[in-house]
Amino acid sequence: MAGHLALRVTTAVAAAVTLALLPPAQAHAGAIGSTPVASFDYQVGGVTMSVPTGCMFTHIIRGEGKKITYQNAGVDCGFVGALNAGFCNWRIDFTYADTENKTYKTSRGKTHTECEIHPMRDNAPQTLPRYGRACAHIHVNGVRRVSQCHHITK
Repeated sequence: MAGHLALRVTTAVAAAVTLALLPPAQAHAGAIGSTPVASFDYQVGGVTMSVPTGCMFTHIIRGEGKKITYQNAGVDCGFVGALNAGFCNWRIDFTYADTENKTYKTSRGKTHTECEIHPMRDNAPQTLPRYGRACAHIHVNGVRRVSQCHHITK
């Protein structure tokens, strides 16, 4: 038993020393924000669909300056929200605005006709031409339901 303990301690010390000798990870800016999805009803093929409270729309962005290395947005539902039939005919768009809040670019997502409880979309890495704001918007059945934005600054 003592031999196993000594082996574990030696292994743990070796791992700690190895980690201490590695160069620090490069720092990158990023932001995560969530906005509650207000409850709403909508029609799909004559059936009333309900989205109750308990869902959050989250937008994640990573990068540095005007360079975006990762961007994702999606809905997570908990409690009663997780029991709903989902989001049907949904799409997620990403928009980019300058410092005067004028939208200069939109990355329109594909409309998904299936119903999903946790709709999500990634956007391609890119370098923006100007500073300002990056936003994600979810549309359900053709109606924008919620948005979440981050400022892109120096």
